[in-house]
Amino acid sequence: MDNKENIRTLSVDIGGSGVKAIVLDITGNPLTQRSRLETPQPPKPEVVINAITTLASTQGEFDRVSVGFPGVVRNGVTETAVNLDPGWIGFDLATVLSNRLSKPVRVINDADMQGLGAIQGLGVELVITLGTGFGSALFVDGKLVPNLEMGHHPFRKGETYEEQLGRAALERVGDNKWNKRLLKAIATLQRLFNYDSLYIGGGEATRIKSQLPTNVKIIPNITGLLGGIALWRD
Repeated sequence: MDNKENIRTLSVDIGGSGVKAIVLDITGNPLTQRSRLETPQPPKPEVVINAITTLASTQGEFDRVSVGFPGVVRNGVTETAVNLDPGWIGFDLATVLSNRLSKPVRVINDADMQGLGAIQGLGVELVITLGTGFGSALFVDGKLVPNLEMGHHPFRKGETYEEQLGRAALERVGDNKWNKRLLKAIATLQRLFNYDSLYIGGGEATRIKSQLPTNVKIIPNITGLLGGIALWRD
């Protein structure tokens, strides 16, 4: 890394259905085309790391790695993984992947990474991701409140946000009912957090057909990768 300006960051997003990677420049702009592999089943640590290694080999040169992971992450260790495999509980992903790729690695919750790519840094900003599960991230004046796992919190009818709005629920109840549920969730979250802005991302955000409140914005799925640069802002 002779010149700080030329540092290239491999950004990886681990999802319940796909693992994605892209290389970013120092400002967070993509230098490569995004590559994607289906998430291996069952999604145990070893096979997912193999998938990341495969994706990395298609992305050219990079100096460091950022990873978004669907669960609670503390100091590079994954503590929960509801939509992956129990083998992730207590798994030191940062160290294992760093050894595999011979590069420094930082790991964060995937919704937190998506949020870092989306927020303006003003006031209370909430991010939710609609994919296999239901991810969430909260920021106050640009500062992350880490590991907010709202998806597993009771929402309505004795079910959690994830049980009502995750991919399985969407496939079961269809777009119309799911959209109605989403509007109820947005109203509940507005009362709970009194946020200034809500950003909605994830693979199923494309299924939103409802008229959203003015302070709610849909963000593109690639935002989850673009946020990877923020993990290295010390």
